[in-house]
Amino acid sequence: MAGPLLWPADEPWPVCTAVHPKGRGHLLSDVRLRRRIEEAARGREYTEDEQRLLDGMSVGNHVPELHDDAPLPMLAVAQLYAREIPDLVGPEGHDVLQVLWCPFEVHGDDRTIDVVLKWRCSGDVGAVLTPQPEPPVAGRAECVPTRCVMHPEQVVEHEYLGLLDEELQEEIDAWEEGLLDEEGDEDDSSSPGSYATYEEYETAMAAARAEEPEEIDYMSDLSIAPGWKVGGFASWHLTDPAPVDCEVCGAAMPPLLTVNMWECDGASRSWLPIEDRDGQDPYATNPTEVYLGRGLMRVHTCPAGPAHPHRLSFQ
Repeated sequence: MAGPLLWPADEPWPVCTAVHPKGRGHLLSDVRLRRRIEEAARGREYTEDEQRLLDGMSVGNHVPELHDDAPLPMLAVAQLYAREIPDLVGPEGHDVLQVLWCPFEVHGDDRTIDVVLKWRCSGDVGAVLTPQPEPPVAGRAECVPTRCVMHPEQVVEHEYLGLLDEELQEEIDAWEEGLLDEEGDEDDSSSPGSYATYEEYETAMAAARAEEPEEIDYMSDLSIAPGWKVGGFASWHLTDPAPVDCEVCGAAMPPLLTVNMWECDGASRSWLPIEDRDGQDPYATNPTEVYLGRGLMRVHTCPAGPAHPHRLSFQ
């Protein structure tokens, strides 16, 4: 995540050529320094030096000589290998996907991120470009992913509820109602008066709650997995479902990559890795610190033509 990329030394780095403010915003160095300071200070107060550094950061015209029409290096976002992600399928002979974007939400009619996808064969890369270009400024800090190593996990999810046929939706509703009825029928005869002390009652209730299965519903636990993911289904929780078709051939374009601010949506812990369920790490739910649009962006690609332009959708 966030580079460096396996980028050939003799291959030009992608740049943004759209005309928009490019020198004003958050310094990339400030964004990363702030995150290092916040990480180091977790659980304690900032030191005077740390607070002074934080106070010195600001949004402004940091690079006035960078004109609006100047080519701006794209920001390295992610590098994904097919050997580690079974659902990552690209053009034949290509085993790595590199994702870059311009960290300014000002592109197109929707005023959003401009994304570049680069497929390549890792075995064909000789000398790697170093150092790798970066934009000095980002429009928002949330457009800059935190550098980290990803550990892909394959999960099973199911189609968005609103896209299922009505009969199946009714069956799911009945199944969920049945689960609620079962919970309502549980014996709740225990009371503080059944124990010698209230402390004994609290201990017994805590043990009982720990043994209870988590409440399950289709939308939160079985349908659409949150977080960054490759493949899978699209959620339409903020808008009605809308077709995303290829502008070249008209084929339906499934999501290739979903960029989500939450690894766990808060309504359910079913998608959160077991090792993160102790609740001690606040970054477990948003390790990349990316927030685009309303919180979720999808990159759709054409299965009929890998060279056809990709499309974005937001929720």
